[in-house]
Amino acid sequence: MENTKKTEANFIHNFIDEDIAEGRYADRPVCTRFPPEPNGYLHIGHAKSICLNFTTAEKYGGTCNLRFDDTNPVKEETEYVDSIKEDVEWLGFSWDGLFFASDYFEEMYACAIRLIEKDKAFVDDLSADEIRDMRGALTEPGRESPYRNRSAEENRKLFEEMRAGKYADGEKVLRAKIDMASPNINMRDPVIYRISRNKHHNTGDLWCVYPMYDFAHPLEDAIEGVTHSLCTLEFEDHRPLYDWVLETLEWPRPPRQIEFARLNLTNTVMSKRYLKELVDSGLTEGWDDPRMPTVAGLRRRGFTPAAIRDFCEQIGISKSNSTVDIEFLDHCVRNDLKSKTEMRNVVFDPIKAIIVNYPEEEREQVKMENNREAPDLGERTVPFGRELYIDGADFEETPPPKYFRLFPGNEVRLKGAYCITCEEVAKNEDGSVKALLCSYDPDTKSGSGFEGRKVKGTIHWVEASSAVPIIVREYERLMIADESGTETFNPDSVRERLCFAEPSVANAAPGERFQFFRHGYYVVDTEQTTDALAENGDAPREKTVFNRIVGLKSSWKKGSSA
Repeated sequence: MENTKKTEANFIHNFIDEDIAEGRYADRPVCTRFPPEPNGYLHIGHAKSICLNFTTAEKYGGTCNLRFDDTNPVKEETEYVDSIKEDVEWLGFSWDGLFFASDYFEEMYACAIRLIEKDKAFVDDLSADEIRDMRGALTEPGRESPYRNRSAEENRKLFEEMRAGKYADGEKVLRAKIDMASPNINMRDPVIYRISRNKHHNTGDLWCVYPMYDFAHPLEDAIEGVTHSLCTLEFEDHRPLYDWVLETLEWPRPPRQIEFARLNLTNTVMSKRYLKELVDSGLTEGWDDPRMPTVAGLRRRGFTPAAIRDFCEQIGISKSNSTVDIEFLDHCVRNDLKSKTEMRNVVFDPIKAIIVNYPEEEREQVKMENNREAPDLGERTVPFGRELYIDGADFEETPPPKYFRLFPGNEVRLKGAYCITCEEVAKNEDGSVKALLCSYDPDTKSGSGFEGRKVKGTIHWVEASSAVPIIVREYERLMIADESGTETFNPDSVRERLCFAEPSVANAAPGERFQFFRHGYYVVDTEQTTDALAENGDAPREKTVFNRIVGLKSSWKKGSSA
């Protein structure tokens, strides 16, 4: 598991400190960038990169750009562009420049022409399979293409014809001319341009040739004046090509690429491709399904930007891959919410309790604190009457040992109200509990009248006539390990249930968070649909839906491993 201690600096900042001391970028401030491809929604792993790039720029008084690496028109959509911008802003960051790789297509094309003129690039007629077969292996060199020694004049003419649309997709590519015997396979004459007749979200049908990412990436950074290009470890083997492109083009003071370990979480898929499969197959409600590890899903789940930023800061930056226990993310969310959210009484699996000696028509208001850990959040009043709902888990007709909640003949305290004793259990014809017939002691209101009494159990409740029916969604992990240890989709990852809440939640707004007493933290869902319960006839659609954010108790322990 990655280190969970907060640090003021990391190895990336040490490199930047060295560059500043040596005057490597004395002509401009530190500049970073967050460069997502708009081919899906961002997930929690991207949040780590967002936080790193923006906070690094802030630390050094520099700038950070948001740049869309949109060089593949097949997979990219405007919807993803909009969602990424929303996620970055929601996390609390503002970009200094908003750019698209497609903004530089003309400049990239001109750079490719320069490589051709330097005899450092050639047009190849081999198919993708043929190029792959001739690339060689780690233990053997590749073989040169028979088209590698075309003249610069012929290559320029063919490349211009590629741009003009003379050739079909896949008929020709432009390859860098480097070294087919290089121990780094990425340097064995990599493809840097291909033909693709697909409409681009930003440039439409203007282009039919597109740069490959490994060629576009260093040029984008250099054009924008990026000083430090922070990438995840899978790009480490691509760094020689990154440097080769800029050195061959004689770019002054090129950016420095630095790699760090990507975020891996237990029971969590960190692949946009697989997440898209879950969405396209209908296994989830969409990219913002509260079970999804996307930033949109975590937002709808009720996670806070502050908690995610704190999580990213605490796990730190590492040079080696490791896995973080997802319970630590929940721990950070719980830590952020515990002093910010107001408490509410919500009854799960409700059982009616009738206080037979309480006046039938009488109603009163009892006071309750909104948050015991945050007195500044004040108090609220809750209606109390003869008929109540209590939590199903708070009654046992035949209790196990050391059960201190309600059972026949036992006395408990109703939180904020009176002590009651279960006198009798009324049942339906099928033997199920219809109601608990109880008595109350009027001298025990709000903790008074306890001299000489031993009442060990305190339970919560809601007054029946004013109770608000709500739908509560409880979530388990979206992915679970099968018998072989492989992470697979969990078909039982969501459960909907009908609950009763105190009336103060009736007008709760989407996104509003509460602590449900003794149950956990919940948020009003932004998508008010309750298909499962509606189809079963258990609850109509108009009931407010609450998503469970996290439970009250954490299973994460400091220093534990994933």
